[in-house]
Amino acid sequence: MIRLSNYTIIFFIIINFLNFSLGNEKFFKEGLDFYNAKKYEDARFMFERTIVFNPKDSNAYLYLAKIYNLEEDQENEKKNLEATLLIEPNNEEAILMSMKIALKQSNYSEVKDLSDTFSKVCKKLCDENKNILETLSNIEPKNNES
Repeated sequence: MIRLSNYTIIFFIIINFLNFSLGNEKFFKEGLDFYNAKKYEDARFMFERTIVFNPKDSNAYLYLAKIYNLEEDQENEKKNLEATLLIEPNNEEAILMSMKIALKQSNYSEVKDLSDTFSKVCKKLCDENKNILETLSNIEPKNNES
């Protein structure tokens, strides 16, 4: 019977952990490369694979949402945005995309709630919030007149 020392076992555990971590990063990077090359089916596969190995990878969910947005699959887009925000509640891109869905669905109270959250966390996309609120203000009066 082969007897391994504690150091050998720890070494194998560390090596396996590093392979697992690097593999997960590799899947996401490949998915991102496919996404940027507009190869969305391949990108989706790699992002889903990323999630299998790391269910808490908010970026993989976000990019899946972007793919579903391009495919106009609002239900799956929304599910992936919800997963992104569950993991990373301050993800401004996911909040912004959720606001746009709520606006399309005429869910004005949700748009306002998301806008309040967005204004607290925005760093890069702050002007987008203003555009959505302007659109909302143009729609709401028409909605009240009916």
